[in-house]
Amino acid sequence: MTPGDQADPGPDDRSGARLRLEALLLSHFRSHRRVRLSFDGRPVALYGPNGAGKTNLIEAVSLLSPGRGMRRASAEDLSRRPEGLGWKIAAGTAGPDGTHEIETWAEPGQSRSVTLDGKAAPQVALGRVLRVLWLVPSMDRLWIEGAEGRRRFIDRAAMSFDPAHAEVALAYDKAMRERNRLLKDMVRDAAWYAALEGRMAQAGAALEAGRAAAIARLMAAQGAAETAFPAADLALEHPERLIEDEEALRAALAEGRPRDMAAGRALVGPHRSDLRAVWRAKGVAASDASTGEQKALLISLILANARALAQDLGAAPILLLDEVAAHLDAGRRAALYDEIAALGSQAFLTGTGAELFDTLGARAQYLEVTEAEGASVVEERPAP
Repeated sequence: MTPGDQADPGPDDRSGARLRLEALLLSHFRSHRRVRLSFDGRPVALYGPNGAGKTNLIEAVSLLSPGRGMRRASAEDLSRRPEGLGWKIAAGTAGPDGTHEIETWAEPGQSRSVTLDGKAAPQVALGRVLRVLWLVPSMDRLWIEGAEGRRRFIDRAAMSFDPAHAEVALAYDKAMRERNRLLKDMVRDAAWYAALEGRMAQAGAALEAGRAAAIARLMAAQGAAETAFPAADLALEHPERLIEDEEALRAALAEGRPRDMAAGRALVGPHRSDLRAVWRAKGVAASDASTGEQKALLISLILANARALAQDLGAAPILLLDEVAAHLDAGRRAALYDEIAALGSQAFLTGTGAELFDTLGARAQYLEVTEAEGASVVEERPAP
């Protein structure tokens, strides 16, 4: 498979400022053997039976942003089975800074490649072209499971505001892994540790600063909007102490070497931070809220992130909302669709039936996803 097969631009006028996906081509991606789609900038409602390939389609859109996508799958796992030929995604986009062509693909046994406007590019470059936010069912347990998922959530928000946050996170993780190897090997070279701790402290302080800035933006965007979804008070916490200052983090790492050596890993730093949320109006921790309340809080934060980005970019980001109707009553579902329309976001929403999107009406584009002969089939339909 080669990267030369491009998606055709969609029919919409590219001169507008709205950030949007205009065309999408999938080749041997998950359940999709080959699909070519055009979009007109409106929200996109995808409906069909479970297992037909709806989530696979929006997962492909998530891979037009940096990282491993909304399922965090490996490049090999994205290839359609049983062929195993590799996979490819091509897209035409438009926004305030003009139009772009994105291609990303992986050959069998190889890592993911990216081209932007026909030139090889690092994944982080995608974050400067297309801002994509998502909410998927696996995130419904965000507030009651481990801290890693909450760190990933706030890091994605921080990266949406500043794509360079991804490079900072990678730099911190690389230095920490190298230091952990020294700890496990019982190496006692102080100069070696000092060099790695300096890198960890520099990247770690920037990492925490980015998270703190993202939290401030999310809370401000929640407070500035009248919405049917609850506002949350957010804070970063650490099991021992939260260290945002570079010199203080460097000192803490040096002081903690004996204990870290016994544990075989770093016990202080931003990799131990946690995101806590409290339902502002009720004073209830998100972890103690009902399932429906936790979902509403998540939606509120995604919408706040989108509103803040729209202020920065002059255009709302693309939203991927998988099975978003779950745990929402009809009133909240309608309120969500109104919020999306008010934002002007090209949201991709999935559900099992077209009736779940009836209050969207003509404001959305409708695609039915079914399965035939072992492959997904996507067909445009009129509004219900």
